[in-house]
Amino acid sequence: MTRTLRIGTRGSALALAQTGTVAEALKAAGAQVEIVVIKTPGDLSDAPIAQIGIGVFTSALRDALANDEIDIAVHSYKDLPTAPDPRLVIAAVPQREDPRDALVARDGLTLGELLPGSTVGTGSPRRAAQLEALGLGLNIVPLRGNVDTRIGKVRSGELDAVVLARAGIARLGRTAEITENLEPIQMLPAPAQGALAVECRIDDVDAEHLIQSTLDDSASRAAVTAERAMLAALEAGCSAPVGALADVVEDLDDEGKVVYRLSLRGVAATPENDLLRASATGDLTAAEELGRALAAELLDLGAAVLSGPEA
Repeated sequence: MTRTLRIGTRGSALALAQTGTVAEALKAAGAQVEIVVIKTPGDLSDAPIAQIGIGVFTSALRDALANDEIDIAVHSYKDLPTAPDPRLVIAAVPQREDPRDALVARDGLTLGELLPGSTVGTGSPRRAAQLEALGLGLNIVPLRGNVDTRIGKVRSGELDAVVLARAGIARLGRTAEITENLEPIQMLPAPAQGALAVECRIDDVDAEHLIQSTLDDSASRAAVTAERAMLAALEAGCSAPVGALADVVEDLDDEGKVVYRLSLRGVAATPENDLLRASATGDLTAAEELGRALAAELLDLGAAVLSGPEA
């Protein structure tokens, strides 16, 4: 009898859309799948993310996976705590969506066109810190809720704009509502933003092999490994004012041959809320080392060590 793989997910429209892409890829590879919705503490509370705790959207999924209630868990990678779970393995990092943040503003405005005093909603200290550093005089206000709720506050006139992960908007097929994609020079995204993590039990070798061979993208995995290594080395939770973005770039070796390397940019806050920036380049096979080295540079420059999860 062919095994049916139970794929666990949160019940939000975005989580279901993300899980649907994983399910379709596995079905195309010949697997039988079933989607199982798991409620998480983050879905049951309206409290700010920083008050609920790290892993608020992932712990229930991970426990269900470890307890054999599901066979696969699909996470937004940036929601995962940086510490590994010894019960589980990240079997695949599928090809990453565009990791940039995006602005959805009234009247089709861009960030630079918003008047001083305009209200901009975000649930992310990282976004808030970088928006304030731009010196545009915007009024940054806290925000919770799904993509529809957040964009709805702009449509209703309650807010002038919101900043969201572009990947989430894209996965819901709503990119036409974006009024500006924010380039990394303006705002570095959260580590692993736009990437998915597909987990299975560490002893489920068959599932791990199928997931890895079907879904894993080596360039995406290397990039997010570097970004999250930087985050972990800063000992910052996923809502600390820390941004990171790694790209696979072409370079020349000592013999003039083209090689691919990993370029990592990072931003972190000082205790006085000033932003520090650093960048480094390293080998694709040394992503963790690159992330740790960049974190050390930021700490030497005076970066704060903070904690708490990002929305």
